[in-house]
Amino acid sequence: MLSNHIQNGIETARLVWSRLPNSEEAEAEEELFARRSNGGAGVESLDYEVIENYAYREEQALRGKLWLWYYVCLKWLFALLIGIGTGLAAVFINLAVENFSGWKYAATFSIIQHSYFAGFLVYIIFNLGLVISSVFIVTHFAPAAAGSGIPEIKGYLNGVDTHGILLFRTLIGKIFGSIGSVGGGLALGKEGPLVHTGACIASLLGQGGSTKYHLSSRWLRIFESDRDRRDLVTCGCAAGVAAAFRAPVGGVLFALEEVTSWWRSQLMWRVFFTSAVVAVVVRSAMSWCKSGKCGHFGSGGFIIWDISGGQEDYSFQELLPMAIIGVIGGLLGALFNQLTLYITNWRRKYLHKKGNRVKIIEVCLISLITSVISFGLPLFRKCSPCPNSEVNPGIECPRPPGTDGNFVNFYCSDDKEYNDLATIFFNTQDDAIRNLFSAKTFHEYSAQSLLTFLVMFYSLAVVTFGTAVPAGQFVPGIMIGSTYGRLVGMFVVKFYKKLNVEEGTYALLGAASFLGGSMRMTVSLCVIMVEITNNLKLLPLIMLVLLISKAVGDFFNNGLYEEQAQLRGIPLLESRSKQYMRTMTAKEACKNQKVVYFSRIVKVADIVSILRSNKHNGFPVVDHGQNGETLVIGLILRSHLLVLLQSKVDFQNSPFPCDIRGISNRHNFSDFVKPVSSKGVSIEEIHLTEEELELYLDLAPFLNPSPYIVPEDMSLAKVYNLFRQLGLRHIFVVPRASRVIGLITRKDLLIEENDDSAIMELQSTSVRSQQLDRRTMGRHVQLEHPLLDGILTQE
Repeated sequence: MLSNHIQNGIETARLVWSRLPNSEEAEAEEELFARRSNGGAGVESLDYEVIENYAYREEQALRGKLWLWYYVCLKWLFALLIGIGTGLAAVFINLAVENFSGWKYAATFSIIQHSYFAGFLVYIIFNLGLVISSVFIVTHFAPAAAGSGIPEIKGYLNGVDTHGILLFRTLIGKIFGSIGSVGGGLALGKEGPLVHTGACIASLLGQGGSTKYHLSSRWLRIFESDRDRRDLVTCGCAAGVAAAFRAPVGGVLFALEEVTSWWRSQLMWRVFFTSAVVAVVVRSAMSWCKSGKCGHFGSGGFIIWDISGGQEDYSFQELLPMAIIGVIGGLLGALFNQLTLYITNWRRKYLHKKGNRVKIIEVCLISLITSVISFGLPLFRKCSPCPNSEVNPGIECPRPPGTDGNFVNFYCSDDKEYNDLATIFFNTQDDAIRNLFSAKTFHEYSAQSLLTFLVMFYSLAVVTFGTAVPAGQFVPGIMIGSTYGRLVGMFVVKFYKKLNVEEGTYALLGAASFLGGSMRMTVSLCVIMVEITNNLKLLPLIMLVLLISKAVGDFFNNGLYEEQAQLRGIPLLESRSKQYMRTMTAKEACKNQKVVYFSRIVKVADIVSILRSNKHNGFPVVDHGQNGETLVIGLILRSHLLVLLQSKVDFQNSPFPCDIRGISNRHNFSDFVKPVSSKGVSIEEIHLTEEELELYLDLAPFLNPSPYIVPEDMSLAKVYNLFRQLGLRHIFVVPRASRVIGLITRKDLLIEENDDSAIMELQSTSVRSQQLDRRTMGRHVQLEHPLLDGILTQE
């Protein structure tokens, strides 16, 4: 019995391993991903609109209250699992990064006691090994794992699907790639990839697991629409931010402000619950690690920079230098966006087209340059004497080699000296930021060291962003901002000698200003900075610098994620329509389009011909009325047509309407669900015989009989708002309807199943007399009725 179980386990492992992509498959996948993300030629819109065809209505009619309770409970269960999964992923990434960094610095410091050159070689080898593992995973296993992933996730929640961004291999590549790139000392962070990681976990749960790797369950495969998956991915994004910064409220606000395009109160509850679960998981992991079971994982693991012991109050005289910090953040943030846009565009056009080998060489060169700068520059910096231990009893100077903290003894002649530039370079990014934020550390850093680090790290961050490794910009942005913020704080300390000014406070404001000038977030970023610093008294100052930096940055260009989304060809719909759209009509917007449509009864050969000659994803379906005029009866999706052609069970010999009652025996709604991988079935994969091409297909049971329709003279601005707010993929533009069969008002939408006499009395006699007839007709709508007869004008 046991041998059978072992044999089954071995066979399952072999099957999963056989499905892992080899280098040739990954290279083809990379070419497809690059082709789709360059110019937007391969991105595909999502169907957030519910397709109310006959199969959908039949399935809804069979679902009772028990199924509804199961559906709601499963949503909350998934919110719990997303929080637990994202929290565990964050714990694993942080533990791995801290331990790899701890081993690297411990080995380096132990060797430089004898030879700095040997220590330099060990330092380079450690960094190169980690970085090569990261870029190898991305180029040969998961090409969609490169970058932060936030622009792609933002596009997904906006209604645009980019191939491969939510696959299981992308999740694995994101986790292990982040460990290598961040642990290898590159000028990037793990916070953006954690958002992508949470989204991947949510998407995999939404589709019931990974069918390709046989890690799925049919009991979880209930969320069959893009709308349900969108809500889960939103929970995953919030969980990623909550796990990265230990900021659950900031995660909720980040999902609301930055990534999602549709929001409602029910989703707010689930997102809040998911973020709370993440906070519990991360806190439990930190408590467990305090017992010393996590190796080199120390206080620098999960981000929280407690500066509550710093500056307690501020004066109006300090508002001017704080405003200057906001201006500097806006300028440097806008410059960072523009430089990364230019370099990334050049890299994608000329460098990355040459293959994976060039990508690996590029990342290795950047790793070498980063290692040389971080190790070499502190060698030219003169060491400073340690602060007086009697005046500052809580300061340990110098710190023990290979441990986190301030005051690193590096290339110093005396044991009681420290190298301020090595204190920033020879630390993990979390520890370096904690040192820059630290209070009661006057004159720890010289202005020359801070300026040197600012120029070098800013340049490295610009060059590193866009390489073929998972890369986030939260923590590098915080490091850049905290550096020039502390420089301004040093000036304020010298200028206002009588004020209780802390340099760490200005470092915090500088970090907020750079993130605001680069990413253009306000509310969510403000809450995140308050949560990770544990100091509510600085909230008004953070708000001030964020508002100024965002205003200055908006004057020059868009935010970082918007710029990168545009570069990747992701057509985001912003919250507001353009000004010129107010003077255009819907007819003018589609005047050059050639409408390709199907008749209700269509020959299979005609369907195949149209699908091969057109790339449209939706087609109007028309029928002839009693007077012989052509009437629109609905919308049929390309993916649904491909399913029908592949199944072949609906083909018929006669060109007459089919019997709808037998449809439910041949299809259910899940047959038409698009896979999350966004590949689906292509027309080239379907093979039909000559006899099958001569058969007919009745499209009426499979079309959406009630798509959204706008009159041809509606302003394009109203069409834009309707399209974006409802998450549509298609809108029909039709001539203005000639007659009205009813009028929908607010009272019609508020009436319960059992009519309320008080509400009925509020309605006019003309409306009340026609209401019962209209409802009776609505319950017995036949698919043969033309769509235009059902147009209702909203009040």
